[in-house]
Amino acid sequence: MCKIKEWDQKIKRQVVTGVIGCALIFGAFAGAAGILPRHEPIVIDPASIVTAGDVPASDKGGTAPFAVEAKGAVLIDACTGEVLFEQESHKQLPLASVTKVMTMLLVMEAVESGKITLEDQVTISERAASMGGSQMYMEPGEMHTVAQLMEGVAMASANDGCVALAEYIAGSEEIFVERMNQRAAELGMRDTHFINTNGLPVADHYSSAYDIAVMSRQLYQFEETHKWFTTWQSTITVGLPGKEKEFGLTNTNKLIKTYTGCNGIKTGFTSDAGFCLSASATRGETHLIAVVLGSSTSKIRNAQVSRLLDYGFANFETVVLAEEGQVMESVLIERGTPQAADALTAEKITALVPKGEKDSIKTSITIAETIPLPLKKGQEVGIMKVYKGEKLLAEYPLQSACDVEKASFTELLSRMIHGAWS
Repeated sequence: MCKIKEWDQKIKRQVVTGVIGCALIFGAFAGAAGILPRHEPIVIDPASIVTAGDVPASDKGGTAPFAVEAKGAVLIDACTGEVLFEQESHKQLPLASVTKVMTMLLVMEAVESGKITLEDQVTISERAASMGGSQMYMEPGEMHTVAQLMEGVAMASANDGCVALAEYIAGSEEIFVERMNQRAAELGMRDTHFINTNGLPVADHYSSAYDIAVMSRQLYQFEETHKWFTTWQSTITVGLPGKEKEFGLTNTNKLIKTYTGCNGIKTGFTSDAGFCLSASATRGETHLIAVVLGSSTSKIRNAQVSRLLDYGFANFETVVLAEEGQVMESVLIERGTPQAADALTAEKITALVPKGEKDSIKTSITIAETIPLPLKKGQEVGIMKVYKGEKLLAEYPLQSACDVEKASFTELLSRMIHGAWS
């Protein structure tokens, strides 16, 4: 009898324990938010992330200990946008054919977005063919690919090619110019106003050395342009069917032949603008952009740009902190499936420092404490901060390497049971 009572009591205890256990499990999921730490989701707005290139030049200083023979000049680090030298860098000046940097930028962005391709055929209009100045001497009605026109614009500064591309993308040069000004505003180019696509002399058409550096930096990110910027000579067939002829293209930027590392970008000249140049040069990991406006001769212009670049390469060096797409951290996501996602850099991250000061650069990584689900690949999950000593230089977004969905009730229950047993 005693054994029966003991057995009966044992069964009762097991039943009660089982009921309590189930209640706890279901209670846990009913109030899961109470078990897991509560945090307000951290929403990272890309627009709020400030990089060195977003800071106005006037906030950085960077005046070099010499003067440049030009009406305006600037030297920047092409990777970060940091200003290394400036002389009247925000003065509004005519820019002649350097205008075409923005024209080419909008073309490449249209290609990137899928609106057009480099292989698209463009018909030359009467208006495009009537442009004076530097041109490819195309006839109304003949057709060329976007790539051929871009080569003509980049190398030979073709005014007719600019108008043809503008009409093809926007329907008219006037609408395209509106988009040029809109894009300038988006890039923070406060001292710029465009009237045409090619820089032919006209009132109220101006920019500044700093603004030109900003748009040049943006354009150079399109690798397809590099071959046009660095090709010295090429040919293109122009003319209507039956009247075709070979037209030689010679690059107007002589520095690509005479300055070590020079790889772009655009020259310009009119009587009112003087001799202008936005030049890019790379040595090792260091990539610089120098802009000179309003020099009195092409020889002086090239010498002043070379002087700026010499100053930059002699005094600064680039520290590579992370490559594009590099895994910087693994992010634990409690209620996600999968439960972790790699945090990747969205771009190559570098810092430019005075030579000999590489060790002063430090980094830190901050991951959002709570990740809103579902999480999409490429969505920001953290920030990488770059410091020089105690000074914050820049912040860069870190992106999720994969999609993460909300875990199902069954999966969460399985994890909880597995966690309890382990």
